[in-house]
Amino acid sequence: MFTVVPLFLLFGCLQFGAAEAEPNPPHNLDMITLNTNYTLTWDWDQSSVGSDPVTFTVQYTGNHQLKKKTPRWNTACRETTGRSCDLTGFNLHYLGLYMLRVQANVNGSLSVWEYKQFCPDKEAAIGPPSKVRLSAAVGALDIVITDPQTSSNSSMREHLLKLSFQIHYWEQSEDGKVLNRNTLITESNMPTLSNLTPWTQYCVRVQSHCEYYNKTSSFTPPQCIQTEGVVPWWKIFLYFLSSLLLFFLVVLVFLYGGHQCFQFCKATLFPGEKLPSPLKHHEIDYPCLLVSDSELDLCDPVIICAESAILENNVDPAADSAGPPVGLGQDSSGRHSRQNSSSSGDSGVYSAGGNSGALQHNIASTFPDVKRHFDSEQLKMLSMKSDFKVCPVIPDEGVVDMEV
Repeated sequence: MFTVVPLFLLFGCLQFGAAEAEPNPPHNLDMITLNTNYTLTWDWDQSSVGSDPVTFTVQYTGNHQLKKKTPRWNTACRETTGRSCDLTGFNLHYLGLYMLRVQANVNGSLSVWEYKQFCPDKEAAIGPPSKVRLSAAVGALDIVITDPQTSSNSSMREHLLKLSFQIHYWEQSEDGKVLNRNTLITESNMPTLSNLTPWTQYCVRVQSHCEYYNKTSSFTPPQCIQTEGVVPWWKIFLYFLSSLLLFFLVVLVFLYGGHQCFQFCKATLFPGEKLPSPLKHHEIDYPCLLVSDSELDLCDPVIICAESAILENNVDPAADSAGPPVGLGQDSSGRHSRQNSSSSGDSGVYSAGGNSGALQHNIASTFPDVKRHFDSEQLKMLSMKSDFKVCPVIPDEGVVDMEV
């Protein structure tokens, strides 16, 4: 027996199953913005589908496209697993009006679209100045402010009708207390804070402000600097003396260092002492083979003659007592003369081994110091076992020429 089910009940069951299989759409759509940087975020309940993976698709279009029967949607993020989508790189016009939508996908089952309208000029937040620089002056502070930057590193003045800056500055004591807070609103990028106390610490922070939509940025980090003042004359004089003293010290150090280097190089390359210190210390212990002319003048002259020239050992002893040869005369002083008939101007001295003793006796009697020195030198020379013998030198002072 078959039961007939009405068609409207069957259609309702199919419709109920399809509705149950459709995932929930994303919710809490929000835009996180700063200047021209835009990011769309949303929430989604994962518990509705359990552990099944879910992805999202984000599309955008201009509000003017919605008036068409088939508007053209641009996909910004396709099948992303995150809960955000960055729209910065799509160059949304700052003064435009856009419609954004997000859809969830669970195992091929699509949710309905969730929509959000977005106007950058009205909703996008502005950032603080990108850079603030301070420079101290006499009783004043010069400030250089750089405009907030877009995502393409251009100034936000290109998009904002009226961009101004609110400058908050205050005096800060040595113990960290804040005194005399003041505010300056300006559209200039190079304002000056005047009428400040000289030699005082001041702190400054700046924020951007747009009057059209009354948008205000956050403050920049505080920067502190000390103002300048008129320098007393005694400080200028003290600085001058200090710099002068420092200059002379540097020059003195360079001169001393250069002198020491020169002395070191001179002592190394051109030493003044030719002998090493050990040899120099014992220099007096070694014999001197070569003497100077001045030392040579202090020595007594000694003539070394051949053995044949010495006749003292070969002459008869009786001849020592004989008189002088013919033609020679002897005076009382032991001087000899010879007459030469052929020349009255020539004169000479004759000596032989026979009368050497007498001559030595006469020399000794006349020059006793020479005699003693001659004897000592003769003994020294005779003690040497050599092939030579010493002939004593008869000084010329003992012999004079006589004319006949």
